[in-house]
Amino acid sequence: MLIDSYQRVVDYLRISVTERCNFRCQYCMPEKPFSWVPKENLLTFEELFLFVKVAIDEGIKKIRITGGEPLLREDLDKFIKMIYDYAPDIDLAMTTNAYLLKSTAQKLKEAGLKRLNVSIDTLKPEVAQKIAGKDVLANVLEGVEEARAVGLKVKVNMVPMKNMNADEIVDVLEYCKTRNMSIRFIEYMENSFASKEISGLKSEELLSRLREHYRFEDEGFDGASPSHYYRMSDGYRFGIIEPYEDDFCKQCNRIRLTAEGQLIPCLYFDEALSISKAIKGGDVVGAAEVLREVVKNKPEKNRWGGEDGEVSSRAFYETGG
Repeated sequence: MLIDSYQRVVDYLRISVTERCNFRCQYCMPEKPFSWVPKENLLTFEELFLFVKVAIDEGIKKIRITGGEPLLREDLDKFIKMIYDYAPDIDLAMTTNAYLLKSTAQKLKEAGLKRLNVSIDTLKPEVAQKIAGKDVLANVLEGVEEARAVGLKVKVNMVPMKNMNADEIVDVLEYCKTRNMSIRFIEYMENSFASKEISGLKSEELLSRLREHYRFEDEGFDGASPSHYYRMSDGYRFGIIEPYEDDFCKQCNRIRLTAEGQLIPCLYFDEALSISKAIKGGDVVGAAEVLREVVKNKPEKNRWGGEDGEVSSRAFYETGG
């Protein structure tokens, strides 16, 4: 079992298999050129899997595949199957923008993937194009429907932004509700790679807008999830992720691995240790030592909302958000 210095059990590993992305979302990396890390710098799926086995043996129970956009990495389903075959009971999920999902959903399901998180920030094609930098909405929605058709459970994320998509909060919620998909509204996380024009919607204003249409009760947090949940009068639940609140990090149970082998203890922090040398040398004992050291050094909380108003320089496209 992996336990950090604040007595939190760390049992959730997020693996970014690529920093490449086919979107240029305003809140992530709108100005980044379409380039990518040389293939030789990335851990192979076999090398990633060697570390996954170490992590599972040390106590990891949940794995989420992220990017960039993970579906841009060829043969991703084979990596997922490696994990599933080793530990069929592992909670195996993926975060995707769904643009390529329609043609891959069946393979992912057959490989052992159980759940998906998909970003749907708007239901208007022109707004989606403004947010993502290209015409994407039709592909995304078709991908979601295909995932549901093959039996994958889908959860939706939405980042509400003023003067962009804040007027669609109810529409996106209803889209999810009618399809029995849960939704989480994520407060915009300030970072140095995002557009300077973004103004995110805080939870208080979001809840105020939703109260104009619904009755709901505060259910608080659900286990180690970062979402603050609310239950509507008909039983439907929605969540809000508030990274600036003091209790956001209280139950944090996750660490992150980049495609180049950087093991990161916190989404915000730039501090990391590399498992690349150990894994490439087949040194599982050394990799396990790095894993335990990263968990031990996991900070109590992130620096968002601090007195200095610090903005993260962490590239979310490297860590999967």
